[in-house]
Amino acid sequence: MIRSSSPLTMLLSRHTRRRRFITLLGGAVAAWPFAAHAQQPAMPVIGFLNSSSLDTYSHLLRAFRQGLKDNGYVDSENVTIDYRWADGQLDRLPALANELARRQVATIVATGGAQSALAAKAATSTIPIVFVVGEDPVRLGLVASIARPGGNMTGINFFVYELAAKRLALLRELLPAATRLAVLVNPANAAHTEATLKDVEIAARAIGLQIEIVNASTSREIDGAFAGLARERADALFVLPDPFFIMRRFQIVQLAARHAIPATYPVRDFAEPGGLMSYGTNTVDAWRQAGVYAGRILKGAKPADLPVVQSSKFELVINASTARMLGLTVPDNLLALADEVIE
Repeated sequence: MIRSSSPLTMLLSRHTRRRRFITLLGGAVAAWPFAAHAQQPAMPVIGFLNSSSLDTYSHLLRAFRQGLKDNGYVDSENVTIDYRWADGQLDRLPALANELARRQVATIVATGGAQSALAAKAATSTIPIVFVVGEDPVRLGLVASIARPGGNMTGINFFVYELAAKRLALLRELLPAATRLAVLVNPANAAHTEATLKDVEIAARAIGLQIEIVNASTSREIDGAFAGLARERADALFVLPDPFFIMRRFQIVQLAARHAIPATYPVRDFAEPGGLMSYGTNTVDAWRQAGVYAGRILKGAKPADLPVVQSSKFELVINASTARMLGLTVPDNLLALADEVIE
């Protein structure tokens, strides 16, 4: 016997089904934002390792970010940069590199000297690494060759250590009567400056300059070094390339001015705040190139397939205001060679 449902029963049944449908629909709508969020890929992370400080390299960091932007990546928009600064304490670099490796970043960019690159190399053999170094990366053991790096590393070689003879020749043009040259060296970085120092000694002997080595690896030792230079009356100062000296460039430039010591420097970072003369690679362009390579790796390129970029832009910067303060007349032929004369 078939019993028909009463109108009240049918109404309650329809109401129950409708309420269930609304409940399910509401749950689905509430889940949509979470599902959509889960489907969005996380931003890639670049691990940035530097032996010095943000204050020292802020202008070069802008160039690095521009290189990334040239490849479509903007910090905090579609890529995250995780910074690790050693603040001149080189013994911290291995631990900082290991932190980045444990985070499994998409790539590590190692800047601020060979120590950063070597620390990154020791921390990982799988994460792609982009280095920026002044020394020969093959001699350092970072890559197999310039054209075919192999492994997980590539980068930029910007030639600050190979230019000693050229810098001395330019200094001789400015100071033809000089006979005694002091060379400022960081003994804490001796392994990476030994070859450069040898080049300086050979080039100096060839043009009749006597060399005196002056060591400094702390701010206080820099003060002491200049006090000694003033007592010994050196004719000129040759500052070796070193991340620590770049970090202390304002101190060095001010002391050179206070003691009236003509000095030549490896990069324009010294000439801009008052250093007499610099000759070296355009490091701004080198850091921009590092950003370009990091962007290419984020897009899928392999370090082994990216040849090491060897910088070809060199610049002579003369601070004419400092020359006048020292009572020096810059020869016209040297002014003609300069890429920039700071007045």
